[in-house]
Amino acid sequence: MNLQFLGAAHTVTGSCYLLEANDHKILIDCGMFQGARNLRDLNYEDFRFMPSDIDCVLLTHAHVDHCGLIPKLCKQGFKGSIYATKATCDLVNIMLPDSAHIQEADAQITNRKGQRMGKTPIAPLYTIDDAMASLKQFVAINYDQEINPVNGIRAIYRDAGHIMGSAIIEVYVMENGEETKIVFTGDLGQPDQPIIKDPTHIQEADYLVIESTYGDRKHQIYDKETPLAEIVNDTMDRGGNLIIPSFAVGRTQTMLYYLFKLWKANRIEDYSIVVDSPLAVEATRIFAKNTQYFDEEATEYIKKHGKLPQMPQLRLCESANESKALNTEEGSRIILSASGMADAGRVLHHLKHNLWRPESTIL
Repeated sequence: MNLQFLGAAHTVTGSCYLLEANDHKILIDCGMFQGARNLRDLNYEDFRFMPSDIDCVLLTHAHVDHCGLIPKLCKQGFKGSIYATKATCDLVNIMLPDSAHIQEADAQITNRKGQRMGKTPIAPLYTIDDAMASLKQFVAINYDQEINPVNGIRAIYRDAGHIMGSAIIEVYVMENGEETKIVFTGDLGQPDQPIIKDPTHIQEADYLVIESTYGDRKHQIYDKETPLAEIVNDTMDRGGNLIIPSFAVGRTQTMLYYLFKLWKANRIEDYSIVVDSPLAVEATRIFAKNTQYFDEEATEYIKKHGKLPQMPQLRLCESANESKALNTEEGSRIILSASGMADAGRVLHHLKHNLWRPESTIL
């Protein structure tokens, strides 16, 4: 048995592990490198294996730093199955085409600049057609369901509590009459998150491959709803906008859940709430139809108060023109916009129009 680390080492993106055993080759995740230019350039390098030699992919979850190079993998010859939970399969159906749209747009911008300098045009990392083709290779499985992706290897997906559908993957390799258990955690969630169930406790492993992004610090557990209510009310009283940079998958839905609860409890008034990200809008719809993945608290809450996010003051902003119009409309509003790291996307537009306004708040 041999295990290679092909990403997310000395950086937090590009997760990819190659497991070789019993004359089979399995990838666990195939993620995109994100961040500075030198990291993003790694996405254009050749894979350190032949894509056609890979038997299957085991995918932990739908964030692009774990799944974003799958269309490139398939484009270059991978023909096998990609195993993921049902919710992850739903999410990659929006995440990968969205990523492809970004690749095409980036190549277009680069070529427009390069044309003036006489440079040879570059091709996008992959296209929307490539992304759509790769989706046909996904196989949806359930949590706690055992699969045998290849002879001599079995795998079980457990809830990682990170985003909807995220999984810890227990991989069992049988060689020479002995079985070895390797646990790939993917990204682990915190206990007591809204909506998402707590991570499954794994009792034992021969080898543990675990994320260490926050391994050197202790997360603070505290009441987030009270300070959020105070910030909302204070900003609205001043007549400003509350801008919340939010990851399209996970953070946007968590913030909507908090705002829904505060509104139902009359701790905030029916202030206008805007989700300004087409990807976040689609992800929110997927969350709303997959309530079987909600934790007990969220399940009981929506039984009593209605489906998330049924608020008459909620506006889902999908077109670019609608987004731009928000900054010329009168009144105050809460705007949830991507990207969560405020390094790209529509949120930059809202920061430009609100950072200088003393009555507005960037949360």
